[in-house]
Amino acid sequence: MTFKVYLSGEIHTDWREQIRDGAAGLDVEFDSPVTDHDASDDCGVAILGAEPNKFWHDHKGAKINAIRTRKGIEEADVVVVRFGEKYKQWNAAFDAGYAAALGKSLIVLSQDEHQHALKEVHAAALAVAQEPGQVVDILRYVLTGHLPK
Repeated sequence: MTFKVYLSGEIHTDWREQIRDGAAGLDVEFDSPVTDHDASDDCGVAILGAEPNKFWHDHKGAKINAIRTRKGIEEADVVVVRFGEKYKQWNAAFDAGYAAALGKSLIVLSQDEHQHALKEVHAAALAVAQEPGQVVDILRYVLTGHLPK
């Protein structure tokens, strides 16, 4: 059984690599949004033309990024959404809600200090993890039935 896993959310740490490395040998295919921050922010104006107003600059980029994000979430069996410590990931909240609305298996990766702020997101998740290794353990268990050692 191959699982398609979409890794959404915070782009400032190596959590995606930790999950990919930890899941080596499992029958998993990973996808994610564009994680090059500048490319993600500027794709709209780079493709469709400059905008003097920052709102429209961001608007163009967000819509183009949404094409990739929606497809990735729609095709995923499992969606992992990470909320980082330093930055507010409003897009991650949208991704979690979209995945839940589609009935996708949702794993949220967040810290204790965000429990209250993310209570509705956590309620929609099938698991709430604090470390990337826990996500790997969930995937391993679901795919193989083996518990962590």
